[in-house]
Amino acid sequence: MWRAIFFMLIGMMLIPAGDAASKLLSNDHGFQPYFIAWARFALGSLLFLPFVPRSCLKVFRNPLAWIRGALLAVGISSITVAVSLEGLVDVIAVFFVGPIVSYILAVIFLKEAISIQRTALLMIGFFGILIITRAGFGFSIGFVFALLAGTAYGVFLTLSRITAHQEEPQGLLISQMVIAAVITTPLALLHWPSQNLETLGLLTVSGASSMLGNLFLILAYARAPATRLAPFIYFQLISALFLGWILFDTIPDGWGLLGLGFLLISGFGSAFLRR
Repeated sequence: MWRAIFFMLIGMMLIPAGDAASKLLSNDHGFQPYFIAWARFALGSLLFLPFVPRSCLKVFRNPLAWIRGALLAVGISSITVAVSLEGLVDVIAVFFVGPIVSYILAVIFLKEAISIQRTALLMIGFFGILIITRAGFGFSIGFVFALLAGTAYGVFLTLSRITAHQEEPQGLLISQMVIAAVITTPLALLHWPSQNLETLGLLTVSGASSMLGNLFLILAYARAPATRLAPFIYFQLISALFLGWILFDTIPDGWGLLGLGFLLISGFGSAFLRR
């Protein structure tokens, strides 16, 4: 169990690190978010492909794998736009609308039972997102993209719960990255930038962090039940808060911290209910 927790914490540190590298590329070097998203998929695919058994490649015959890849392309492209416009921790906090969307879809399409306690906790989390985005008071386009990313991820999570019983984890990971890379290639070609050693390094950090973060998630879930690991997903918020402070000298204001508090109550409370 401790090894699973260790892998989970590493994964939750790596994923925001990839987003932070994307923000540096867009804000400091003028890279278009769509190119950055493509580079994350392409580099992640190249790094992980040598470790994928050939038997896992049958996943590309599964139509749901292509839908998951398309949703990931939309989600990562949107969150890359969002982090270029807003603070890192705020974007990741709004991105957590994904579990709320996934819960609603699971009730409607997977016929899962409705829990009053879990519904109440998700509403608390949604209220936290409203506080962070200041809905109705200067709501920005960056938060719109963050909400789009979270919504796409929520649908992605729902489909992942179905495909997890159909395909191997390595197959799901490589398929989502390859398919997303193919889908985002046209936009990447339209916004192809000039490169130097610094930007190549940041692109490598962005792609490798995203791929390794998801790989450590797979390793963690292979060693412990998802219900035991669920609270550690919210470690992303702490990691993003630290990276935002170190790299961008930004800390959420009082309202933002209050919204983060509601999200943490929602996340840890939901995980406790699943025990």
